[in-house]
Amino acid sequence: MDHWLTTIPPLAVYLIAGLAVGIESLGVPIPGETILVAAAILSSRHEVSVSPHGIAIAAVLGAVIGDSIGYAIGRRYGQRLFGYLERRFPHHFSRDLVDYAEHVFQRWGMLAVFVGRFIALLRIFAGPLSGSLKMHYPRFLLANASGAICWAGGTTYLVYYVGKAAEQYLKNFSYVGLGVAVVIGLLASTVLRRKLERNVKIFAEQRAQAETQQQPTD
Repeated sequence: MDHWLTTIPPLAVYLIAGLAVGIESLGVPIPGETILVAAAILSSRHEVSVSPHGIAIAAVLGAVIGDSIGYAIGRRYGQRLFGYLERRFPHHFSRDLVDYAEHVFQRWGMLAVFVGRFIALLRIFAGPLSGSLKMHYPRFLLANASGAICWAGGTTYLVYYVGKAAEQYLKNFSYVGLGVAVVIGLLASTVLRRKLERNVKIFAEQRAQAETQQQPTD
């Protein structure tokens, strides 16, 4: 494994991290965050000449460019896009989730774009949904870029320094330490995702209740 890791060209790692984050930001539900964490862990290995700065820059650029393309697509195709995605990816684009995301983005605007970068299920909505809702692009770009810097850069350096600490203090068990870093990151992502799922369920129930109360009675 160590020998194989040392043969990976750094440019390939940067491209993979940037493309994964960019494709996810475009609105395609792939594990961009997991790939980013894996790349950051790789950069913490002293045998590998992968720079965390390169990974952070690639991920930020991927996030900003991917979200901007998603914004353009959402602005052009609007709700037709979400109808297609709901049929193509029913687990990730249920009607309730789309409606909840639209409610959040309409209510919070730029803040939703920024905060959504840290939540997997909202991250894939940020670009297309902001475009669909006709958010002013300069405002979207500001929130998008700042969120990308904080999320992609913050994730990269946090995982990198945790990995370096694990390698320093657990020299004979470095893989265990790095594995712990991955688990912590995945647990945090899972907690946020489950919280979002609960919010979506509550929102759907409240909406159904409101629609029932509005129906005329005989």
